[in-house]
Amino acid sequence: PQPLSAMPVPAAEPLAESFQPIIGHAVTLRPLRPDDVDIELAFVTGLSAATRVNRLLGGAIRITDEYIRRLTHLDWSREAALAAVVMLEGAEVLIGVARYVGDADGRACEFAVVVADAWQGRGIGRRLLEKLIGLARKRGYATMYGEILATNTGMLRLARKLDFRVALHPEDRTLACATLALA
Repeated sequence: PQPLSAMPVPAAEPLAESFQPIIGHAVTLRPLRPDDVDIELAFVTGLSAATRVNRLLGGAIRITDEYIRRLTHLDWSREAALAAVVMLEGAEVLIGVARYVGDADGRACEFAVVVADAWQGRGIGRRLLEKLIGLARKRGYATMYGEILATNTGMLRLARKLDFRVALHPEDRTLACATLALA
């Protein structure tokens, strides 16, 4: 297999788009790239404790160089990550990420979305997830799924708006399972 750094990032043209969120700067959605290590690190370390808990399902992570490298160096044959970026003071700033990782059988993929605290509630998470769903459909996945903290009402509401079937996890009542048929 190719090393992660050798995996080609898909051509930006079909994946990139710009839009104006409800309130704020113009946002560009594009593939997350290996050279996004610095903005990914700033993004992850800038998340509030509450957002980290929601994104990591209550778990704690140690933010290491290897962890950040893994987030930005993707095997595009079975995973994808879309970045929402804005230009602030002449520099690109990462404000949201949506990603999926395909299962070994290639029929389903697990998704995750996180938006920086200051940018939540502006439609960015929805736009990221809609674009990620479209990409997963194009790649031929039949199902997209994710686990969401049962207390993460914003993400649960978004999943329902995008027609995910949401139910409490059968083994862990602190989690909800969101499933979307893509085919």
